[in-house]
Amino acid sequence: MRFRGLLLCAALLASSLTPASATMRIAEDRGGQIGHYLQAFGMLRSTGERVVIDGNCLSACTLVLGIIPPARVCATQRARFGFHAAWMPDGDGNVVTSPLGTQALWNIYPNQVRRWINRNGGLSRKMIYLQGRALDGIVASCEQPVRRVQARSTRRITTGSLRDHSASAANDRR
Repeated sequence: MRFRGLLLCAALLASSLTPASATMRIAEDRGGQIGHYLQAFGMLRSTGERVVIDGNCLSACTLVLGIIPPARVCATQRARFGFHAAWMPDGDGNVVTSPLGTQALWNIYPNQVRRWINRNGGLSRKMIYLQGRALDGIVASCEQPVRRVQARSTRRITTGSLRDHSASAANDRR
């Protein structure tokens, strides 16, 4: 009986910590290290939060399309995704393409995104942009009434703040 009480308390505590109807807004995110985004989006996935792309989501930020369930991601008219091959500095500080990192990106992207990338030149050093009507069928529009969810809170993500998401998520739960 005592064990059931502990389970009930733990369940109530966990449900109060998870912002199931919250919305995270990503705007002007230039990307960064793949590992940081894998970790941050993995944590975000577990919260059940909805993600609104409302501006630039470039480079590693585009991993949102493969990590967060598609039913929880939408794009506004201002959304713009930028894709390129992964890179890293060599011993002299020069930028070199990382085949391993690029393959990791490719493996995470959903099939619809991969097809779009292939039709638009593939992943290379040159950034290619997915925006406007090209998003139709790939990312849901936030303006579609069926997809709209009433949110209790909205957080806006800007350049660099996604890397700090794990710290802010911990603070939000307190």
